[in-house]
Amino acid sequence: MDEQKITALAEAVLGRVFVPVEASGRHVHVTQEQARRLFGHDLTPERPLSQPGQYLAKERVTVVGPKGEFRNVAVLGPARKEGQVEISLTDGKTLGITPPVRLSGDVQDSPGCILEGERGSVTLTQGVIAARRHIHLTPADGKMLGVSDKQVVKFQVFTDRPVIFEDTVVRIHGDFQRAAHLDYDEANACGFSKGDLGRIVP
Repeated sequence: MDEQKITALAEAVLGRVFVPVEASGRHVHVTQEQARRLFGHDLTPERPLSQPGQYLAKERVTVVGPKGEFRNVAVLGPARKEGQVEISLTDGKTLGITPPVRLSGDVQDSPGCILEGERGSVTLTQGVIAARRHIHLTPADGKMLGVSDKQVVKFQVFTDRPVIFEDTVVRIHGDFQRAAHLDYDEANACGFSKGDLGRIVP
């Protein structure tokens, strides 16, 4: 077997078994109305993210909590039905907020904060969470890997400090791109570097 075929076979095996790992830093989601109050206009796409249809916006906000603030925080688009701030547990100590660990969108009874933009501010009565680690898969990926939507699995990362993360949620949707998302606390703990891979383990 020539080198080209061996390389193609290796890539096919990697594609069937492994999941790209990504580190997700603190960021904000806003509604269209909130965007207009903060910036005076709708969100402006700057570059696409790994998940289809999602993008980093050009706009930035300051996130203000009872004890501190973070400036120049990324805003992700498109606009959502409800504002949301995703931070790490370490970030929460700086802000003076204890965020519950939740999947994105699950903000009921979570703490709030103030968002400040270039044109105005918005007070969120709820919406500050620490994102629960999760794996995005397509239906075909889920079938190939033998997992279902919202299944909780163990996820092994092959990083400088290899770790098996328990309590990792599988999210399956036709619009997803295969990727596992860790927050910066988790990424730093395992010595994550861009391009690292992981796999679901029994």
